[in-house]
Amino acid sequence: PVSPGELLCLGSSLAFSGLFYFLYRRKARVAARVQEAPKLQVGDDLPALVSAADGRCLPYVALEGIVLPAKAALTSHYHEGMQGVIQKLLLKEHRLIWNSLVRSW
Repeated sequence: PVSPGELLCLGSSLAFSGLFYFLYRRKARVAARVQEAPKLQVGDDLPALVSAADGRCLPYVALEGIVLPAKAALTSHYHEGMQGVIQKLLLKEHRLIWNSLVRSW
């Protein structure tokens, strides 16, 4: 005989395990895409490669070469001697609108 409390614990354990596995797989796919990112050299042909890309966007690209910062280079807090430059920052904002018929966002 299995008590309702044990069934509840088993069900919640399975639900949390499924949720964490889903989150792990999603992060693993992103990590794999970053590792497989093409390495491009900074040069005159880079704008042509970006304009030829689908939707004028390259999701993950590793740029190799010398890129000069506009003000000061960013330094890593975790790795000594590692510096980077942000050339363009894209921010997408999503608005939530209250639906009074369904009473939800």
